[in-house]
Amino acid sequence: MKLGFVSAILDQCSYEEMMDIASELGFECVEVACWPQGKAERRYAGVSHIDAERVLTDDAYTRHIIDYAAEKKVEISSLAYYPNTMDADPEKRGTAVEHLKALIQASAKLGIHMVTTFIGRDQNKSVEENLELVKEIWPPILELAEKNDVRIGIENCPMLFGRDQWPGGQNLMTTPANWRRVFEILPSDNLGINYDPSHFVWQMIDYIKPIYEFQDKIFHVHYKDIKIYPDRLQQVGIMGYPLDFMSPKLPGYGDVDWGRYVSALTDIGYDGYTCIEVEDKFFEGSREKVLDSLRLSKRYMSQFVI
Repeated sequence: MKLGFVSAILDQCSYEEMMDIASELGFECVEVACWPQGKAERRYAGVSHIDAERVLTDDAYTRHIIDYAAEKKVEISSLAYYPNTMDADPEKRGTAVEHLKALIQASAKLGIHMVTTFIGRDQNKSVEENLELVKEIWPPILELAEKNDVRIGIENCPMLFGRDQWPGGQNLMTTPANWRRVFEILPSDNLGINYDPSHFVWQMIDYIKPIYEFQDKIFHVHYKDIKIYPDRLQQVGIMGYPLDFMSPKLPGYGDVDWGRYVSALTDIGYDGYTCIEVEDKFFEGSREKVLDSLRLSKRYMSQFVI
């Protein structure tokens, strides 16, 4: 397994600065944020360290991206973009799908052959209605991925944290049950999972068992922790807004048993990319705090990932 991080936490850095930091801190890879230029819509979104559209039109830029990564000895694990491709607003949906398609082509041109994203969800429709949307929206995306030999790893984050995303959240592939249903609808070898255990913790789902069932579908791995506050949970219950009873934390600062998690990955023979995702609010506010979050996370996860 290769240990890296999601680049979105370095939102004030250029591509080169971000890769310099990854190299200096001893990381082997980065999952590179590739949102449309200048379109931040939420925390940790809107960061763009690689301009996908420019990759498709500017060969010199593409060569620079490849050569700089090689010079720094840091691999790009994936091009990352986490929008809602099934948004109820047709214009937003279309924009997300088109940029995702650009990422697929850019990932192939850069020789990365991986994109990490969400499947999306119309938050005001039922699961069954959203499965019908999957049939409508996703076959052309996967056809392009297959044509370009690019794998798509869907993260299992529900994107359901506060009132703006209520009631259904903005990502359908959040549970083993929904994974099965989507994979039945889209039986493509190019569609898989970007596995993040933290989202199963607050959904009260076993985050170890699905590793074995879906071992052939795990394309990419996140290391992010979640801390549940039992006293708050007792006040709002599991039907409350999730951020009312939990918080994202650095690996080792929350409730995930990382030894068991990585052990299960070794059981299935996973030897791909694993990236720390920093969303711990304590480590925001200054460049030094952000760098500390990466140093601490790397030190902790290096117990398990060599």
